[in-house]
Amino acid sequence: MSAISIYHNPRCSKSRQTLALLEQQGIKPEIIEYLKIPPTPNVLNTVLNQLGINARELLRKGEAAYKELNLADKTLTNQQLIQAMCEHPKLIERPIVIHNNKAKIGRPPEAVLEII
Repeated sequence: MSAISIYHNPRCSKSRQTLALLEQQGIKPEIIEYLKIPPTPNVLNTVLNQLGINARELLRKGEAAYKELNLADKTLTNQQLIQAMCEHPKLIERPIVIHNNKAKIGRPPEAVLEII
């Protein structure tokens, strides 16, 4: 089996539930605590491609930084949004599980089973 990784925030209940679900399946994923070590723009771009979504769809719109940085502005490019998420990783929706060049957001946690 190829490696499985999870972009994880231990303070997030959905992230904890998704990690527990993987472990119940006998999977010991690589845990990426993206708040401690934010992804680079290139890495985040790869994750977006694996998810099959654009940067705006990965943004957590309820975060204070979303409002402070005026990220609702529709004229912002995908790259500008990616840069904002790299500089303010709390803006990244979580958890994200990656396996075999595919990714899935664990909302609900069971959604990640589709790529395992």
